[in-house]
Amino acid sequence: MTQRRKVFAWLLFDYANTSFSVMMVTFVFPLYFKNVICGGDPSGDALWGAGVSISMLLVAVVSPVLGAASDLSGRRKRFLFSFTLMSVLATALLSFSGPGTAALALVLFVLANMGFEGGLVFYDAYLKEITSEKSIGRLSGYGFAMGYLGALSILLLVRPLLEGGVTVSNIGNLKLSFLIAAAFFALFATPLFLVLRDSGRRAGPMLSLEGIVRSIREVRHTVTHIRSFPDLSRFLLAYFFYNDAILTVIAFAFIYAQNTLHFTTGELIVFFMTVQTTAIAGSVAFGFVTDRIGPKRTIVITLIIWFLVILAAILSDSKEMFFATGMLAGMSMGSSQAASRSMMARLTPRAHLAEFFGFYDGTFGKASAIAGPLVFGLVSAGAGSQKAALASLLLFFMAGLLLMTRVRSESSLAGASAAGASDSG
Repeated sequence: MTQRRKVFAWLLFDYANTSFSVMMVTFVFPLYFKNVICGGDPSGDALWGAGVSISMLLVAVVSPVLGAASDLSGRRKRFLFSFTLMSVLATALLSFSGPGTAALALVLFVLANMGFEGGLVFYDAYLKEITSEKSIGRLSGYGFAMGYLGALSILLLVRPLLEGGVTVSNIGNLKLSFLIAAAFFALFATPLFLVLRDSGRRAGPMLSLEGIVRSIREVRHTVTHIRSFPDLSRFLLAYFFYNDAILTVIAFAFIYAQNTLHFTTGELIVFFMTVQTTAIAGSVAFGFVTDRIGPKRTIVITLIIWFLVILAAILSDSKEMFFATGMLAGMSMGSSQAASRSMMARLTPRAHLAEFFGFYDGTFGKASAIAGPLVFGLVSAGAGSQKAALASLLLFFMAGLLLMTRVRSESSLAGASAAGASDSG
């Protein structure tokens, strides 16, 4: 029963933090920032892009160091709590933003997004501790499914507040929706901090100058000896490319639907809910598939599906066809993310869980979130076509697929375990 409570609390955190992702990164706040805070001025796009890029860059820089500090101090939960609290408080404070407060809003958003993205490093590192090796894929899939369920829940909760549109005339309801998102995140994240315990906790402060220096040395040690994990390094590089494309699709899906296919706000909400529903199904179904055939084969399958998604989106000339494409994208989004987390967990030595997930979620994951949207934007502006920009993403998926075919998961896992044992000795 205790183990089940741990698993359920871990899953609830995925359910909780997606409220921030949906409301503040993907859907409502980006439109609020452009239309309300910046008054619809074109400079709003540049400012928003800068805010997202800065937050991702900061997380990419600090995640490996703080991940190593977490492993050294044995206080992973304390780090996760700190990042979660920062995200919740900054999100709540964004309810005070309004027209002409772009600088304040950007600072608060950067802090909120850093808290959200940085916390994932420590959250994902728990995966290998709360389940057996043979069930990692299934539990990872359940986690993403709970996240998508959380996205549906928060959207249903605030939908009445969004009926007036993301405009100045509806500013009171929009601000209230940000407070609800912060409360939702805090409420459903709480069980994890009550149920999970840090193992191997060491005496001394959670973070100190000496600890930071040791953490930096530990990270340098990992980078220096990355050749000891050749298949892990190949996977991380593959993940960089295909995750780059996936995050870009997520970032521009609503802009593409609205600008190219002229979706209304109501249609965008229905489209989002449809994508989340299929993402839940994909996460759960491919979780079982991952445990059955392994994460590598599952990732290869999902990347082939992504090829079909991009081609279908380019050829879409109606809202109905784009809805169908969105359903396929949702299924492949949930499955590829769940299988990738499973692959990382299986390849990572236990002694370096948080540190390696710092590279996975931080350095590689966040850096790809900077590069992908930039390429999409440049191609779209240069070619004058969002469909041409979509086509450019096929190159990222191709690079990821080719690199994945060179990953030998079994040999890498053995090498990682041996290296981890050598390090600890």
